[in-house]
Amino acid sequence: MSKNKKTVFCGSAVAIITPFRNDKLDYEALGRIIDFQIENHTDAIVICGTTGESSTLTDEEHVEAIAFTAERAAGKVPVIAGAGSNDTRYAVWLSREAKRAGADALLQVTPYYNKATPKGLVKHFLTIADSTDLPNILYNVPSRTGCNITLPVYRELAKHPNIVATKEASGNISAIAQIAAELGDDLDIYSGNDDQIVPILSLGGKGVISVLSNVMPAETHEICRLYFEGKTGESAGLQLKLLKLINTLFVEVNPVPVKTAMNLMGYCTGEMRLPLCEMDEKNYETLKTVLAEYSLIK
Repeated sequence: MSKNKKTVFCGSAVAIITPFRNDKLDYEALGRIIDFQIENHTDAIVICGTTGESSTLTDEEHVEAIAFTAERAAGKVPVIAGAGSNDTRYAVWLSREAKRAGADALLQVTPYYNKATPKGLVKHFLTIADSTDLPNILYNVPSRTGCNITLPVYRELAKHPNIVATKEASGNISAIAQIAAELGDDLDIYSGNDDQIVPILSLGGKGVISVLSNVMPAETHEICRLYFEGKTGESAGLQLKLLKLINTLFVEVNPVPVKTAMNLMGYCTGEMRLPLCEMDEKNYETLKTVLAEYSLIK
């Protein structure tokens, strides 16, 4: 990294679920899940991201969840707050609130539905980055947002001292290689896909922001640790060993399967907010079978 930019974390960050009970945030369950993550060597916690159903949280719930997580993590691992929006003014407000709530860094998704031109994307992210002194991690997930961060846009954004990294979930390894080749000294890259951790680490990536880590935090951390220690064959072997589970956690739209898995493992009620709902029966049975194969349930 450039000397004026710091890496937020190296390794595995969990894109943590938001547990509900009777349509309210279940802080008792959230506390247990945070403790479980820290005890199993998760390197950072992302709260109120897509996996955390942030789009269904009220403003009060969103800020309270960040504050609760920051207090519970108590400086043991960095807390990264989802603060993105397709409304720049709202993202600025949420970013400032996240800082007040104790977040260490921010995750900023590309604008969805209304999307943006490349010029608009640059203005959007620079406006947010100017609003606080927290490090910003961009989040590129065009399959969900319909909006892709291209290399020329990354080139402009990487110049900003507060834009320090990107979570790349485009799935386009060739494009990610180009980003790493040109901007690797100014922009950390995290895998946004659990099935691409090792490929992105091999391009100089710093780790993963992971759905898998909700159910297997120690193993997700281990994929990164082994790679960083030069044990690339073991790292790749573990990635491939977990591939069946990774794929099963996306058999329906995220976070439906992983939240259902966390319920089956006893960590939360599994309750979701519409439009998310319970799994199709066939997929549910598949999930249970695979969780048992990995000894996560009996």
